Amino acid sequence: MRDQTTTLRPVAKLVRGMPTNDGAGVKLTRIIGGPSLPELDPFLLLDEIRSDSGADYIGGFPEHPHRGFETVTYVLAGRMRHGDNKGNQGLLVPGSVQWMTAGRGIVHSEMPEQEDGLMWGFQLWVNLPAKHKMMAPRYQDIDPARIPETLLPGGVKLRVLAGSVGKTKGPVEGIVTEPLLVDVALPGGSAADIDLPQGHNVFAYVFDGEAKLGEPAQPAARGQIAVFGAGGAVRLAGGPGRVLLAAGHPLNEPVARYGPFVMNTPEEIRQAIADYQSGRF
Repeated sequence: MRDQTTTLRPVAKLVRGMPTNDGAGVKLTRIIGGPSLPELDPFLLLDEIRSDSGADYIGGFPEHPHRGFETVTYVLAGRMRHGDNKGNQGLLVPGSVQWMTAGRGIVHSEMPEQEDGLMWGFQLWVNLPAKHKMMAPRYQDIDPARIPETLLPGGVKLRVLAGSVGKTKGPVEGIVTEPLLVDVALPGGSAADIDLPQGHNVFAYVFDGEAKLGEPAQPAARGQIAVFGAGGAVRLAGGPGRVLLAAGHPLNEPVARYGPFVMNTPEEIRQAIADYQSGRF
């Protein structure tokens, strides 16, 4: 899967997420968006929910607004119901993904459709460039059957959610940061080189088992995220383990954040708050 003329990326940083609460008391791990890794342009936040106790997630994420970026929800186990003020409804089941472009403003909720049992998944925030922050909201609800899988030599299995790996193209379309988002399953002793655009920022989060990341190989265990340095392809090896691999085109723009709003200036944040409070979302 690697063009032999491209340079393999080294691991520039390896950090572990921190426990926190969000929504109505949902217990989760914040991987991007905490003190150790505040952001990785264009990625603003990565949270993992993983609990088999309903008390940890039953409160869910009641109605709340967003403006200026995109939210991605990927479910591994459990069921979550999405609803928003644009009339979109979606049931997130194991293996499904939802890509919501908040744009100029949306109010949505994500609530569990179970009271107990394993709930496991991710939410990723992807920034929008200044010229697209006030675009019309959009919602893509992707059923598991629509997500293509491909098998690489050595038994490495990829589920391509967004972007392309070789000839395998994910179902999420029209995202301005040209992201790649892939669920990679690594059998023990396997290795794969995955081509990525030279200018993209890249991370790999080990969410199960273990892996060896980058070149030279950096061992990583469940709960650790690797930020890659400059280059082309990334090498994922070792295992057995599963890795969430993501790449995105950096925006290199100022970021102003306040809760569920991400804009470029404090003035735009104040306008977002005023617009939401006056019902203009």
